[in-house]
Formats: sequence, structure tokens, C-alpha cells
Amino acid sequence: MFDGRWRSTFETGMQPVGQQIRRTGITANHLTATGLVMAAAAAVTIANGFLRAGLLLVVLTALPDVLDGAVAKASGTASPRGAFFDSVGDRVSDALLLGGVAWYLASLRGAGRIAVLPMAVLGASMLISYERAKAEGLGFNARGGLMERAERLIFLGFGLLFDSLLVPVLWVMLALTLFTAGQRFATVWRQASVPPPSRPQRGRWRTRRVARSTRQVWRRRSGRVLPRRNSDISR
Repeated sequence: MFDGRWRSTFETGMQPVGQQIRRTGITANHLTATGLVMAAAAAVTIANGFLRAGLLLVVLTALPDVLDGAVAKASGTASPRGAFFDSVGDRVSDALLLGGVAWYLASLRGAGRIAVLPMAVLGASMLISYERAKAEGLGFNARGGLMERAERLIFLGFGLLFDSLLVPVLWVMLALTLFTAGQRFATVWRQASVPPPSRPQRGRWRTRRVARSTRQVWRRRSGRVLPRRNSDISR
């Protein structure tokens, strides 16, 4: 929801901050790499049961992700390579954080199969990321939805702050993430159901030009003069 509605406005407002960071020599790729390091540290901290310290590191993981786009735009270094690195980094961060939560739940006495729950959330989040990537590759728009990455980090932070609510929060995350996957599927399905505009005139004109060129080549190679069509004479 944040990404689909307010991200562009937020990044525009953050451009002055991005300009200040750029003057220090820090690039958008530096921020993305820093976010990955923070995510790994948060995963280890959460896995060892230090949930509130893990929450602080989750915040430090999200902060570079918020700023890297602003820095890239302020420095004029926004590029497909940087966007690719940022997108892959987000997926790795999600896997690290939810993997840390799964490790923590597995270590609890009597946890049973509840440790699978964070992995289910991870699988659903990867699905909505894939839907967006595939849709944009096909020329459609799959942004938006109730539970995007920003909302997942907020919910996860809430569960880490109140550890007794961690499992219920994960169930809510799973339900809303699957709902978001359904939203994106329906959005792209509607866009793909609209037939593309046809341009028959251009196709017929191209066919006529190819046929005319073929006849001319055949005449030159055979040394014969074929009777010209009216279209050849008029041109």
C-alpha cells in the first residue's frame, strides 16, 4: 500500500536528505549493502532470542532501504543495475529476517510446527514480489496491495516488540500477504484481458513493400522484365 500510493511522494520529499548524504561520498549501493549487513545482524540477534534488540536492528535495516532511492536520484546515479541490486537485496533481507524468526520459534519449548509459519510468510512475500516483476516484464503494472514490504516490516517490528503477540502477528501477516497476492493477480489479469490495439494498415503496407522488393530482386537476377503493377508505376 505504501509503495503503490506514497512511495514516489515520499522519495521526492527525501531528496534534500539524499543530497546531504551524497555530499559525504556515500552512494545508493553503499546504503543497500549496509541494509543487508543490518538484516544479517538482526536475523542472528532474533534467532538468539533478543527480540527487542532485533527490533532495533530491523529499524536500521529499513532505514537504508528508505534512503537509497533518494540518494540515487539526488546524485543522478539511478540505473537499472542499482535497481536490480536494491530489489535482490530486499528479497535477501526478507529471507534473513524471517529465517531468524523461524529459528527463534523452533528453539522454543513445545513450539511444534509453528516455526514453519515465518517460512510461509516468506513464501507468500516472494510470490507478490514475483508477480510485480513478471507483470512489469510484460508491460503491466502490479504495484500496490495491503501488505507490501513496508507493511510487513512494520508488522514484524510490532511482533518483536510484544513477543507474546509474535505468532498471532505472523498469522495476520500471512493472511494479508496472500490477500495482496490475490489483489495483484486480479490487477494484472484485468490489464492483460484488454486486447492490444491492432494496426492492420501498417501490416498491409509492410507486406506490399516486401513483395515489391522481392519482385525487383528477381528481375535483376534473372535479367527479365516483369510486367509492372499499377502500384509500382505510381511509386
